[in-house]
Amino acid sequence: RPPEDEEEAEVGWQEKLFSQFEVDLYLNESACQTPLDWEYHEEIQKLEKAGGRKNCRIFTYTDHDRFTNLEELCQKVTDLDNEVPSYLVERMANVRRRRQDRRPAEASSLKSKIITWEPSEEFIKNNHVINTPVQTMYIMGDLGPYGKLGQREYENVLCTIKVDGNGVITVKPDFNGSKGAYRIELDGEQREVWEYIIENASAQVQPEEMEHEQRVFRDLYGRHRDYLSGLVGTDFEMPLPGTLRLLVNGEIVSAQGYEYDNLYVHFFLELPNRWSSSPFQQLSGVTQTCATKKVGWENVAYFCYPFTVEMFYTLENEGVFPYSLPEWPVLYFEVLSLDFWQRYRVEGYGSLVLPASPGVHMLTIPTWRPVELGTVAEMRRFFIGGSPELEDLTYIRIPSTFKGKRLSRFGFRTQTTGSVTFRLYCLQQSKAFLESSALRQRMQSVLDRLGGFSQQSSVYNVLEAFQRARRRMQDARESLPQDLISTSASSV
Repeated sequence: RPPEDEEEAEVGWQEKLFSQFEVDLYLNESACQTPLDWEYHEEIQKLEKAGGRKNCRIFTYTDHDRFTNLEELCQKVTDLDNEVPSYLVERMANVRRRRQDRRPAEASSLKSKIITWEPSEEFIKNNHVINTPVQTMYIMGDLGPYGKLGQREYENVLCTIKVDGNGVITVKPDFNGSKGAYRIELDGEQREVWEYIIENASAQVQPEEMEHEQRVFRDLYGRHRDYLSGLVGTDFEMPLPGTLRLLVNGEIVSAQGYEYDNLYVHFFLELPNRWSSSPFQQLSGVTQTCATKKVGWENVAYFCYPFTVEMFYTLENEGVFPYSLPEWPVLYFEVLSLDFWQRYRVEGYGSLVLPASPGVHMLTIPTWRPVELGTVAEMRRFFIGGSPELEDLTYIRIPSTFKGKRLSRFGFRTQTTGSVTFRLYCLQQSKAFLESSALRQRMQSVLDRLGGFSQQSSVYNVLEAFQRARRRMQDARESLPQDLISTSASSV
């Protein structure tokens, strides 16, 4: 190929190399309008006096050029020619990620304004998207025919370099290395093909500079850790020793499969023995009345009703979890319907034992309702509302007044109705979890025992018997005279 079609240039970060089009444009004083245009005008005049520019086809657009601004705003989401931008694309186009005016956080007010209750439109625009400040630079190539340089239609992007506020450098396309050269095929009669190679010409970092950089990073991370700890504060609440704290962020998601429309759910939480809660904690609630819609073969009412409960379990021995199975809190609920004439009907009763393991739990609980024999009760339910109700909702599971060993429900007639879906986020906190690593395996087995939903396995019984036998052996050994123990040890 002709030698004029081969060019090699070493480009620094944000180094401006003018193209033939920019030289012709900025030499004309009438085309200079902005201060940047006049600055380029002076630089080009100095280049002309010094013998002209060294580059021919390779030039750059820096972060301040108009090309860089338009390139960011005019990017398409897809490769369709007739693409219609969506609402999100239009909103994102109005948010510039580059050179944002971010106010530094004041060190004296670490805890102030963690939550902005009345955000402005500018605040929303700057914070509800990925808003990392970015500096951009484009390395361009003028691939026009020789003697006709400076035409915009022959300008092609060879490489895009971006550096964000976190110090991450993005080079697209990447350095060639051992790969082959990149190819650009031009549209036209001759179908010219250009090849180019991108290499990293930066000087290698010395070991002393690398160690200094690592020390700077360690100091920076330490200050950032102190800043985050200052935001959290030192008044982090810990439960008392010998207490297990259970926090449940729950949601009544939906109710499906019921006979009538306009459903609402009334629920309350029963705390067994050794459980307690704050006097200001609400342990009951009622959802909003929700109309159903047809989903598949069922009518579904979506409540999405959130609730939060915080409970404390006092351990039998301080700092030691119990070997016996504790009772776990139970959530009782009833589903009711309300029509236009203010007639309400009981649609179903159900109960839910709170999960013993922390994490996210999605549970669907079936319900039932009591019924009476004959058609009169159903006609009364249809025309005037009302139906047989439970006087004590704990009868759904085990009545609170029951003290015997066997509970008989013989003769109590019920009918299966729909189901209610719950989403529960459970958190557990206790100082007993912070014991030494020797107790972690026992803590894990205790967490499994805390559920109490299934029978305790034989492994736990064997371990418990072994612990009792080991304690008896230690007590017997301590009661023996010391001279007898030393004599037996020496004979062995």
